Order: sequence, then C-alpha cells, then structure tokens
Amino acid sequence: MELIVLSDIMKHYSTKGGTVSALEHINFSVKEGEFVAVTGQSGSGKSTLMNILGCLDTPTAGEYFLNGQDVSAMKEKQLAFVRNHVIGFIFQSFNLIPSLNAVENVELPLIYRGLSHRERHQLAQQALIKVGLEKRMHHKPSELSGGQQQRVAIARAIAASPRLILADEPTGNLDSRSGREIMDILRQLHQNGSTIIIITHDPAVAAMTQRCIRIADGHLIRE
Repeated sequence: MELIVLSDIMKHYSTKGGTVSALEHINFSVKEGEFVAVTGQSGSGKSTLMNILGCLDTPTAGEYFLNGQDVSAMKEKQLAFVRNHVIGFIFQSFNLIPSLNAVENVELPLIYRGLSHRERHQLAQQALIKVGLEKRMHHKPSELSGGQQQRVAIARAIAASPRLILADEPTGNLDSRSGREIMDILRQLHQNGSTIIIITHDPAVAAMTQRCIRIADGHLIRE
C-alpha cells in the first residue's frame, strides 16, 4: 500500500527579484513500511520537500496524498491535525524543552491528542524503553549526551505510533559513534514496520536505507 504519493509537485517563492523555483515536477511514491532517504546538496530543494512531506508547507502546484488524503489542498487547521496524528518528526537539533525531563518531553505532543496524563505517561515510558533510555527517563536534556538527547527525540516521534516518521538530518549534530547508534535504532523501527523517510546529505546514512531519492536544483534526478 502506498502511504505517500507525490504527483507533479512544484514549489515557487516570490521574491523582490522575481519568482524562485524550489521544486519542479516532483513525482514519487513511498509504500507503507519503506525506509527511504532523500539526499541532495545544500540548496537542492530537499528541505523544501521535507516541509511539504511533513505538512509544514504546501506546494504551489501538484497533489500530495498522505495516507489516502489529499493534504496539498488542506487548510492550516487540517494540516496541524495531520502533523499531530499521522507524522512523527525527528530534527537535527533535537528540539527538546530544557526545563522538562525526558519523559515529560516525550509526553508533550501527546497532550494535543487529548490523552489522559496516565495514558501519556505510559506511552512516553514505553517509547523511551524502546530507544534504550529506561534509566534516563527523569534526566533533563542538559544531563544527557547528544546521542541520548536524539534518542529522546526519537521516543517523542514514535510514542503515538505515527504512520510516518520524518527524520531531518538525524545524525547531523552527533559524533560518528552516536550517529551509528541512532541509525541502528531507526533501522530497528523499520524492521518493526515503521515507514521512515530520512533527509540527509550524508551518503553513508543514505546507504543504510532501502532506497535513495536524490534532489538537485529542485528536480528529482534519481530514484
């Protein structure tokens, strides 16, 4: 089953100097359970594509079907619902709240799902156990290494069992050993059935996935 279908996606920005094309005629699909890398140099358009895939931005033209829904035509309130219920995000900079401990950071997005405190706490604990942080649940980000902080971020992304996990340069701020550990966790999640898309400029990271989609100058050049 195809979880993602992009049909002739285009993204243009208006500037004082004229129209800038970020994406042109992007067509590809991702099946449920796939592990895919999107690669490209800085300025290639991969970040723009990531924002569209994550419903953080909408295309100028074309259609984007996610989980059978045409999200390319949705309004912001609808997109926010999709982001919270369908997608789990992992960012390069972790994006953890410094004043909250690990389990509280993982619980935070679950509040918007209307879950009780007990349900949120249980899901957060289960997610932290999955990423090997059962002994670090009550540590704040400042008390954790970079690799451990990214594990908390992964736990936050998977706590609600989203249909899609989007990881934006998940190893970018880590040393090579921590980066390998994070990729091992993502590969394990994939083996357990998760659909994962990684945005990366690192060929070694891309090589650990099933399939690589390459973007250059806003165009899909290899799938």
